[in-house]
Formats: sequence, structure tokens, C-alpha cells
Amino acid sequence: MNAVVEDDATLPAPAIFLAPATRAPATLAPASLAPVTVVIVNHNAGDLLSDCLVSVLQQAQEIVVVDNASAPDGFEPSIAVFEPHPRVHVIRSPTNLGFASGCNLGVEVATQPLVLFLNPDCVVESGSLARLCAALEQHPKAAMAGGLLTYVNGLEQGGGRRAVPTPWRSFVRAFGLARLSRRWPALFNDFHLHQEPLPQEPLKVEAISGACMLVKRDAMDDFGLLDEGYFLHCEDLDYCMRARGRGWDILFVPNAPVVHHKGVCSRNRELFVEWHKHRGMVRFYGQHFRHQYPAGLMLVVAIGVWVRFAAVASRLIVGRLLARAKGLLRSTNRRSRMPAFRPIPIEGLNLSTARQSGSMLS
Repeated sequence: MNAVVEDDATLPAPAIFLAPATRAPATLAPASLAPVTVVIVNHNAGDLLSDCLVSVLQQAQEIVVVDNASAPDGFEPSIAVFEPHPRVHVIRSPTNLGFASGCNLGVEVATQPLVLFLNPDCVVESGSLARLCAALEQHPKAAMAGGLLTYVNGLEQGGGRRAVPTPWRSFVRAFGLARLSRRWPALFNDFHLHQEPLPQEPLKVEAISGACMLVKRDAMDDFGLLDEGYFLHCEDLDYCMRARGRGWDILFVPNAPVVHHKGVCSRNRELFVEWHKHRGMVRFYGQHFRHQYPAGLMLVVAIGVWVRFAAVASRLIVGRLLARAKGLLRSTNRRSRMPAFRPIPIEGLNLSTARQSGSMLS
């Protein structure tokens, strides 16, 4: 990815990185940047990280990139252009610490009163960060706010606004019982809310996504950092539960769109991701619901989670084997269609004589 870095000594304002094939934005003075430290935990995001950084450098005072042992040929070319910037700080971990631990490393060096946890496969649209900040400023009881997560085509993703997935709600979703919510909404409602009409104003919700989560530093002082017992997935749900348990509110801000290339970074490690996702689910249920549900039911829930993982893992493994078999079959068919080599006789030429002549000439 091409980008331009200008020397701050020759400009009255911090440098701006420009995306290729885009018009140069107006130079931003420090006061126009949101008082936010953006913490991006990266693992092999490649060029997506570059797009993410371009979007937040034009909106936030400070960016901290924590790299969780990415392949050097994937991370270093992406970060090389950005690292010299005075508002960008890079932390390189020699091992993959997981998402929660990486976020906490970034918070340790953050200097701003607000922290935005942001996935490297996200692009924060212009003005979205300012709207997230404004929502928190207008709601003193709110600890955190999340934006409208969308696919590239603009459709809303699930997870950006949701209810807490209690064991019962997860059961309803797993068995497709949410369709009964029209008749019994209090009993069979789904925990994902993206099918609901989009609100016009910031909405108080039970949980938002860690893909884009703006948090007040003074609220962190109350309920702490992310739980590093979660390696990947469910740490955001735990964080929301802890915040609400301390009396804080959580906001969904519909006019703060963020494009999320969901699943791109984990495409080559699906089994690894699914393992940690299901492990995180078991931990989450055990931490927050073991006192609300009978022990026997919680055991059934845990078994159900691992049965689901076994089904997902089997599907992934079979799919991988089928893809490999198809590749081998295509390769075999390609070779079988190639014409076999046959010597072409040439009239008047005695091959044995030609060989003898060739050997004498050599």
C-alpha cells in the first residue's frame, strides 16, 4: 500500500497518511483530533491493517499497534510506512498473547482519556470516532460505546448491538427457536439485535462488539482491564457484563459506521479460532451464570458447547480434506489431458545413422 508521510517540522500540524487513489484530506490540527488512544491488536492482517491505520490517523490523537507475532513478511511491510509517525506507537510481541492481553498492553502505554479497541480488519468511516466520543460525553453513566458494524456492502453485521447470550438465549439461537419470538417475544428473543429497526439515536444495550469498542479510562479504573483468561472471543461480552455489574451503561451509536471485514484475518486458522471461541464461551458461562442456573444445567450447557465445537471442527476438517482431494483430482485430470510424447518419423532419415553421425560430430 502506498502512503505519504510528511515531516511535522515543515508543517503546522501532524502529518496525515494518504490512501492511494484518494484526494488529500485537509490537514488536521491536533485540537481537531479526538482525545482517543486507538489500540489495534494485529495478527497477520496484512494490507487490512494499513487501511485501518489510514482511517484512524485522520481522527484520533494516538494509535498503538500491538503485533501478536505476525509473520514478518506480512506485518513489517504494512507497518513500515506508519511507524515513523509521531502519533503511532508499535509494540512487537514475540509470541501470540491473545486479543485481551494485547489490548491490555496497549492500554498500559495509552495517554488519552478514551481508548478505542479496534480490530485491524476495521475501517472507521470519517466522523464516526467523533460521534462515538460525543455519545459518551452526552451520557455520563455510559462506560463504553460501539458503532454500527457493517459489511463492505453496507449491511449491518450481527454483534455490534446485542443482548447478553445467556445459556437460555444461546439455546434458543442454536435450535432456531427465535422464530417463535413474534408470538412470545419475552421468551424466545434472539441475542443479536441487528434484525431490529435501526434506532435514530444512541441506544442503551447489554453488549457491543470488541471489534470496535470505545471505553472511558476512568471507567476502566472502576471495572479493570480485559480478562486475559480469554485468548480470543467472548472477552468483549465479559467486559460488558463487568461494566454493567458496576452500574455503568453501554451505548450503541447508529450514526457511527465502521466497515468490518469480518473473518478475513482468521480465514486460514478457522479451527484454531473456533477452539478458542468455544473455550471462551464455556469460561463466560461459568463466570457469569453458575450462580443463576443449577449446576446440572450448567454442565449440560458446557457439554453442549463442546458438542457444537466437535460438529464445527468436523465440518471444517471434512471441508479441508474435500478441497485438497478436489485439487489433486484437478491436477490429475490436467496431466491426463496432456498428449503423450511420441517420436515423429522424418522421411529419409535413419535415426541410428543420425545418432552415429552426431556422436562423430561431437
